[in-house]
Amino acid sequence: MVSCSLQLFSIFPFPLFTLSCNFVEKKGEIDKLAEEYISSVRNLASEQRVEHLQKIQSAYSKCKEFSDDKVQLAMQTYEMVDKHIRRLDADLARFENELKEKLEVSGYESPEGRGLKKGEGRGLREKRGPRGKGRKSSDEDSPRNKKLKNSPEFSDSLLPMQPSDVLDMPVDPNEPTYCLCHQVSYGEMIGCDNPDCPIEWFHFACVDLATKPKGKWFCPRCTQDKKKK
Repeated sequence: MVSCSLQLFSIFPFPLFTLSCNFVEKKGEIDKLAEEYISSVRNLASEQRVEHLQKIQSAYSKCKEFSDDKVQLAMQTYEMVDKHIRRLDADLARFENELKEKLEVSGYESPEGRGLKKGEGRGLREKRGPRGKGRKSSDEDSPRNKKLKNSPEFSDSLLPMQPSDVLDMPVDPNEPTYCLCHQVSYGEMIGCDNPDCPIEWFHFACVDLATKPKGKWFCPRCTQDKKKK
């Protein structure tokens, strides 16, 4: 959190509180100048009127600068927070995959599968059906998850939240969407190396990736556009 604040302060010379104070102060100055002009406009010479109006215009311009800085600061803050949220989502998905691998290697047997013969636990899980509201996450079709899903000694109850559960959670309507699926950021995501890519970020499962590829990576849309050229 401290590093985020330092990054913001390095971008903008004034913190948000100072910008707000300067904006209020300048707005008060504009109101005062306007009242003075209205009360004395009949007694002012043309040159004095122009000079007075120029002062008001200059104050308005300064006030607009403060407003623009506040908007830019808010946008930078939002983008920075969103970046850290995506990083946390990626770390959560990586932790989930590591936990799956450890459970598979250790041969953990769930409580419901104890006392059953090998293979019977699998049958029970297949009859029970998928978790969630009937909607399957694209991550479930990956080769790694297919292997884990068919393991008789694997317990779904010990796993962290699945991507399908993430999708079922309430979503902020103002949160930006990404990927070919036009969904919010969740799980592991990869960025297209085309600087002009209109989408930029993609979910691993939506572009058939299980791990991050070596070297540069281009999304299907940018790859197709390059072939057309």
